[in-house]
Amino acid sequence: MPVLEATDRIAPKSILRHRPIGDSAPTGKRGETAAGTQPVAQRASRPRLPDVADEIAEWQRVTTGSVARQTQPGGKRPVRAAKAPKTLPRPLRPKISLTKQAWPQAHPLLYLGLGMLAMMTLWVTLSAAFGWFGTMLDDMRYGRPRTFQTDAWVGHNEQSGIPSHFIAINLNRHIEVIEISGGDAAHTHIYVGPQLYGPDDALVPVTLSFVDVNHDHLPDMIINVQGSRIVFINDQGGFRPLQPSERPQVLQFLQHLRP
Repeated sequence: MPVLEATDRIAPKSILRHRPIGDSAPTGKRGETAAGTQPVAQRASRPRLPDVADEIAEWQRVTTGSVARQTQPGGKRPVRAAKAPKTLPRPLRPKISLTKQAWPQAHPLLYLGLGMLAMMTLWVTLSAAFGWFGTMLDDMRYGRPRTFQTDAWVGHNEQSGIPSHFIAINLNRHIEVIEISGGDAAHTHIYVGPQLYGPDDALVPVTLSFVDVNHDHLPDMIINVQGSRIVFINDQGGFRPLQPSERPQVLQFLQHLRP
């Protein structure tokens, strides 16, 4: 078995061949050194960052939709590249920040005044609506001028068995009652009632009722208008106004009647 011959001698540094490191060594073809050998590992280097100007130019080309021209080999007609889609930047919306300073606090009396104004407006509107509705109902029931008709047995020319016909009319604020005794127009009587003075009193309806208020077994005529009652006493085949001496007795009787 061969045995290596040991030696205590170490080669001096002068006989070691010098190998330069980095760019200081002369290189030949394909990166070989002067000795004709390729280094085992190349020196690591930082990767090259892209140029900012190139990125800006590329971004402008994409957003504006510019067309790049390429030249085919052989000097032929240049071919137009595909048009890039237009991508416009999204517009920025201004941010509105609502703070307490944008809505100043109002005085409490302002809200109280606005509430009272709203209630007054509502009250006026509802009053006008109810007034119009009531007038429409009176137009359907009494017409214009306001007219009321009824038949009653009052003992005036009723021997033929036909009751007397009464017509109460509000003619330009003048209350008038027409009686056709026993249905015979030859025995017609006109009774003048009170006069009204309100601006809208021409549309006030008038009704009639017949009650024996003096207990003489003859029905008396009562004119009902605006909550008031005007009594005409049945006397001698007709009706006459109430006398002052008869008023206490009649008023006492009317208090027991329904309104």
